[in-house]
Amino acid sequence: MAEPHQSKTFPVKSKLKPKPRTPKQTPESKYWSSFKTQQIPNLISVPSFTFSPSQPYSFAAAHSASLSIYSSQTLSISSTISSFSDVVSCASFRNDGRLIAASDLSGLVQVFDLKSRTPLRRLRSHTRPVRFVQYPVLDKLHLVSGGDDGLVKYWDVAGETTILELQGHKDYVRCGDCSPVNMEMFVTGSYDHTVKLWDVRVTNTKSVMEVNHGNPVEDVIFLPSGGLIATAGGNSVKVWDMIGGGKLVFSMESHNKTVTSICVGRIGKDSGEESKQYRILSVGLDGYMKVFDYAKMKVTHSMRFPAPLLSVGFSPDCTTRVIGTSNGIIFAGKRKAKENVETESNDFLALGSRQEPERRVLKPSYFRYFQRGQGEKPSEGDYLIMRPKKVKLAEHDKLLKKFRHREALVSVLGSKNPENVVAVMEELTARKKLLKCVSNLDVEELELLLMFLHKYSTIPRFSSLLMGLTKRVIEMRADDIRVSDALKVHIRNLKRAVEEEIRIQLSLQEIQGNTG
Repeated sequence: MAEPHQSKTFPVKSKLKPKPRTPKQTPESKYWSSFKTQQIPNLISVPSFTFSPSQPYSFAAAHSASLSIYSSQTLSISSTISSFSDVVSCASFRNDGRLIAASDLSGLVQVFDLKSRTPLRRLRSHTRPVRFVQYPVLDKLHLVSGGDDGLVKYWDVAGETTILELQGHKDYVRCGDCSPVNMEMFVTGSYDHTVKLWDVRVTNTKSVMEVNHGNPVEDVIFLPSGGLIATAGGNSVKVWDMIGGGKLVFSMESHNKTVTSICVGRIGKDSGEESKQYRILSVGLDGYMKVFDYAKMKVTHSMRFPAPLLSVGFSPDCTTRVIGTSNGIIFAGKRKAKENVETESNDFLALGSRQEPERRVLKPSYFRYFQRGQGEKPSEGDYLIMRPKKVKLAEHDKLLKKFRHREALVSVLGSKNPENVVAVMEELTARKKLLKCVSNLDVEELELLLMFLHKYSTIPRFSSLLMGLTKRVIEMRADDIRVSDALKVHIRNLKRAVEEEIRIQLSLQEIQGNTG
């Protein structure tokens, strides 16, 4: 006679699980969270950052009447330029990283040699504070600047003269950026709510194109393609299609206060869906940094800092992120690149270090092949047979397996795990045996059940099952409750708990405005 087939048994688990309070972290959120933040304190308000386009990608931070150069590898200060008579507002590296131009609130633009820290050129033409200065991409001879006099100037650096004086803004010019694909084109943003596109090849001094942001413009950048720009002002960041005639593509309004600075960051992963993709990083006076995916038009990551944020920068090699605050602290985030680790290990081996000899692969023709132990790791082509893990059953699971339903319910009521109790009740409900078990309980066992119902019936994730069960228990065992003083006490406690829960729910409805 054939042996009966024995089915697998699994422990019962509750279906009434609480919803997670925090959403699951996405791979992109893990990437941005991998930047280990450290503070660089003891500065005064940091309104501007700029990264060198050449290795080792040092960055300059403008603070008070100084310009400090930091190493992006160690985040330590390497030099400080203090040849300013007023507060430094902006800086820009030349494309070879040897020179840096900086502007201040006195209206002066200076060009410095990074090694000697001496001013090579002084460009004086603005009558009011200069708010931005920048070298065009792949152009070593010219500069673009704009200031509170409402003028945009295109400079010949060698001759210290103004080639073009561009008029058109009706208020302070606060920001600008040069095209990454054309060194003759750049954009400027102003407090007159407009962003203008300029082309130095045009003979007149009028802008080629203009878009209206709708708020005073705090920052504007070209996106890497050169056909899109992003503008920041008010609590919104907007993306515009300049090739399509200045069409608004999307408006991101995730900040609660004014957005002060934006930059482009690239995800430096080697693999995955998000690898080598560009994002817009924005910071604002609400203390938040937002990461915006302008391909999918959504915010993919958010991070809170303990002070209003004024500036943000991201290194070209995707390893350093810097954020400047109004209280003079730089939050510098550093992420170690895998490429560097591999390069260092290869260089170390190349110096003549002794490599361990490779272990010979075992083959079935070797005697040692059949003497392998359990610690031997499988080869790539081996077929693995997994040993099934033995399932450990609790006492109530063993009783349910033997169809001893009342004993299973009493056993689990004696434990201190409400999820197991609810799981057993759900299983008995599915078997249509729960009410029969309740009717067969003696007084002491019924007292255990009422104590459990008093403690957990008002908990939201269990109430859908337990409130209905409480009503049926009272109806079915009314005679036993009348003759037992101990059971009456539990019923009174249960009544108080339900009344308190109703009172709480009514007060919550009043807070929401549902007073009817």
